[in-house]
Amino acid sequence: MKSIDEISSIDFKNIKLIVFDVDGVLVPRGTVIKQRNNKTYFETKRIAKEEIEFIRKLVKKGFLVNISSGRALFMLMDMFKEVLPYVSITYENGSATWYKGRVYQHCNSFKDIYTVDKELQNITDGSIKGREPKEFIVTIHCANRVKKIEGIVSSHFDLYCLWNGEAYDIGIKNYQTKGQGLKRVMDMFHLCKENVLAVGDNFNDKELLEESGIKISADKTRIDGDFYIPLPAEILMRKLLKEIEKK
Repeated sequence: MKSIDEISSIDFKNIKLIVFDVDGVLVPRGTVIKQRNNKTYFETKRIAKEEIEFIRKLVKKGFLVNISSGRALFMLMDMFKEVLPYVSITYENGSATWYKGRVYQHCNSFKDIYTVDKELQNITDGSIKGREPKEFIVTIHCANRVKKIEGIVSSHFDLYCLWNGEAYDIGIKNYQTKGQGLKRVMDMFHLCKENVLAVGDNFNDKELLEESGIKISADKTRIDGDFYIPLPAEILMRKLLKEIEKK
């Protein structure tokens, strides 16, 4: 894996779409969440003003910018409200994409997720911190891994149970992935793989980077890429803009 310092303007010659993961790339990892009976409290993160400005600059240079996250749309729209006119948002691990006020649903997971979700709601374990509100996937935040969760999901052979160190994402295998979401976004904009540069840092970004022409890892202990970028994200933004200026 090369250092981001080795990327050059030549690498950008075919790039038209830049895709950013959120947690671990644009904002720090970690979610503050508490659940009491039927009430859930969690902290909404904010994108730094510098990164907001960099996104605007990328768009002014003629690039499409896509935000790809496992989070729900309502949270992402709040986080990125200053750049909503400039970006598309693919959410809940590729389940749907918001663009210019319209939602493009990429899958119908209700039947598959409903059954397992009913089973998961019966689990009581001190490590479970709370459930993040989602439309298409199930996300359960835990202090530690919970074998009961993994056991229930493993009995549903068409589902994955992805542990990222702070939460489980549960969705349909080979269907609800960021890679599948990216394919739908490429169709929307009439692009192909060589037109995409993607940045990710966690296990649910594996398929995203696999479907991208240029793959950038923000955590080489978790995910491979063509290039590696140390955080914070503004290092990457500055490097991208510097090389783009040379095109």
